[in-house]
Amino acid sequence: MKKVVTFGEIMLRLTPPGHKRFSQASSFDVVYGGGESNVAVSLANYGVPVDFVTRLPNNDIGECALMEMRKRGVGVQHIIRGGERLGIYFLEIGAVSRGSKVVYDRAHSSISSIEKGMIDWDEVFKEAHWFHWTGITPALSQGAADACLEAIQAANRLGVTVSTDLNYRKKLWKYGKKPGEIMPDLVAGCDVILGNEEDAEKHFGLHPESVDVTHGHSVDASAYQSVMKQLMERFPRAKKVITTLRGSISASHNTWSGVLYDGQQFFEAPTYQITHIVDRVGGGDSFMGGLIYGLLNYPNDDQQALNFAVAASCLKHTIYGDANLATADEVEKLMSGDASGRVSR
Repeated sequence: MKKVVTFGEIMLRLTPPGHKRFSQASSFDVVYGGGESNVAVSLANYGVPVDFVTRLPNNDIGECALMEMRKRGVGVQHIIRGGERLGIYFLEIGAVSRGSKVVYDRAHSSISSIEKGMIDWDEVFKEAHWFHWTGITPALSQGAADACLEAIQAANRLGVTVSTDLNYRKKLWKYGKKPGEIMPDLVAGCDVILGNEEDAEKHFGLHPESVDVTHGHSVDASAYQSVMKQLMERFPRAKKVITTLRGSISASHNTWSGVLYDGQQFFEAPTYQITHIVDRVGGGDSFMGGLIYGLLNYPNDDQQALNFAVAASCLKHTIYGDANLATADEVEKLMSGDASGRVSR
């Protein structure tokens, strides 16, 4: 299987147990995760060789994050050390009509003080065939954006496929640059783009021809097609543009699907009813991990690759924590139509 590299921030997640509110918490469950590290864990679970690249503080908490990646089978040999601290986010998990809440405490994190030239990308990409990053990383600081662009340019030069999850995060763009000033140069080097209508609007000013992409609790896949076409026209290097389709009936019940556009044809995956969500954080990351695996494993079957991604991320909603711990066999079982959840003996 071809080797994948991901680059971004891993954080300490603190969650009140048992769906408690922050004000009720006397303790917090500890999880380590982040967009690109979550993708790396998914791929490692599927048996894909994968390295995660980041910058961690040289202290015990940074060591704990490193140990978490090692435990999941993710390569850490290119992680560099330095900076002040590991970023933290607090998550209050919602239920039924009460939505989840996130509070960030990630200012001055180690990766936010990363600079161009700190990582030897030629060395990182030896034997690599795929590089993945998200829009979260360049939102952290100018240095993180510069390092991300440096990585993309090296991957392009070395013939490594580049993918991105656009992942617009309003709370993160605080260092004086707007997404539209940074993201276009980064995405111009991408072969595979994952994003929704909000990502396209906030990063590039692109709007769907149909203003209302949802109808009540359902999602109109055709309404996203204009955005996907516009993204491919804006970034001609891209060979595939993908969007996830989430219908939110409540915090505990979502519908879930996805659409892939290859420049000529639209592929739509089956829609899953996720009726008892355990943890939806990392749902998009699990989709991206499944998509990368699918595109590598089914190189001539975009429909199968998309179906794998949607089924994988459907299973993630049943798993506590940031990362998807489902195996490829479990994903393929769901793809085959077996959603019984019966005990495997």
